[in-house]
Amino acid sequence: MTLQKDKVIKWVRFTPPQVLAIGFFLTIIIGAVLLMLPISTTKPLSWIDALFTAASATTVTGLAVGTQFTVFGQTVIMGLIQIGGLGFMTFAVLIVMILGKKIGLKERMLVQEALNQPTIGGVIGLVKVLFLFSISIELIAALILSIRLVPQYGWSSGLFASLFHAISAFNNAGFSLWPDNLMSYVGDPTVNLVITFLFITGGIGFTVLFDVMKNRRFKAFSLHTKLMLTGTLMLNAIAMLTVFILEYSNPGTLGHLHIVDKLWASYFQAVTPRTAGFNSLDFGSMREGTIVFTLLLMFIGAGSASTASGIKLTTFIVILTSVIAYLRGKKETVIFRRSIKYPIIIKALAVSVTSLFIVFLGIFALTITEQAPFLQIVFETFSAFGTVGLTMGLTPELTTAGKCIIIVIMFIGRIGPLTFVFSFAKTEQSNIRYPDGEVFTG
Repeated sequence: MTLQKDKVIKWVRFTPPQVLAIGFFLTIIIGAVLLMLPISTTKPLSWIDALFTAASATTVTGLAVGTQFTVFGQTVIMGLIQIGGLGFMTFAVLIVMILGKKIGLKERMLVQEALNQPTIGGVIGLVKVLFLFSISIELIAALILSIRLVPQYGWSSGLFASLFHAISAFNNAGFSLWPDNLMSYVGDPTVNLVITFLFITGGIGFTVLFDVMKNRRFKAFSLHTKLMLTGTLMLNAIAMLTVFILEYSNPGTLGHLHIVDKLWASYFQAVTPRTAGFNSLDFGSMREGTIVFTLLLMFIGAGSASTASGIKLTTFIVILTSVIAYLRGKKETVIFRRSIKYPIIIKALAVSVTSLFIVFLGIFALTITEQAPFLQIVFETFSAFGTVGLTMGLTPELTTAGKCIIIVIMFIGRIGPLTFVFSFAKTEQSNIRYPDGEVFTG
């Protein structure tokens, strides 16, 4: 009897990556059931569309099938976005704390894995600060947006729209209550500044924000914070200039706008592919060069321990600087006078290669299931993996099989490719050392 009990206990013992994957999956299922309720939509919703919307909201992607949701349904989506952005483990820990229960070592390990922290120390305190900071900044942003939206939509609709878009933006979801997303506000300074501030803040990473608030001097920042701040600034500036030049005379995007609106639109579309998902221009009308450049931005994503996805900006920087160091004949990768450890470089390489493999499989599968232009399929796949939510118009036209493929890609993109792989694979430490071998590469 005791032996059988031990087997059962061993069977139900999950690793942190497995718990995170299962938690996100269950959240999606519960969300889909709620969206299937008659009070959630203005017309009956198919199970695949409910599952797709719930997955898109929980993974903070923002791809939508075009279904009209009621206020209740929109509230469900808003809740899924909040849970998906901050992580269900954050809410689970908060509930345990409210109930006065003790948080054990395993729960702390799960939070460490969910927030991508290097050590287990201080993770519960980080959860408290993270929750209070997120709620506070969302409410403040909602109040500012309401100054612009309440006069246009009235008190109830304006306040709800302000809160919905504040939560959607901070969590890098990209969901909007309007069919044209934010295209009606292409030159609106208030909407542009508030929305971009929210998703840049949410995407830069909570550890970076807390480091900035604590130290307040660039020299005192950690290497990770320095990389995120300088990398974000440089990449956003390059992206804005690229969009402005490539789309300047395009009548479908910037061509018909005044110079000031061109600059606002270029700025917005430069920063939104970093997994935010909002759009103030029609991506279906953009030139191919801009689309290809956007693919790179979506693949890179934003910061670790944030509401965003992608391979992460620091991963991209580590890979890039390592390649440059190798080409210059240097034995070490040095950034800001700090040497990057070999395991970090290997992890960055593993994340990048695994991500490319997943994206390739997704593109391959969609070319089989969908009758659509190849560039649209590629764009949709990159957008789903980066949990960006931008589309060239393919999402509403996806087949059932296509929607299932995109759901899987969004799911992997949100929990992370390595977390997804580790939830199936067993990692083993070996002390065996084998002789060196020569392999010709390059």
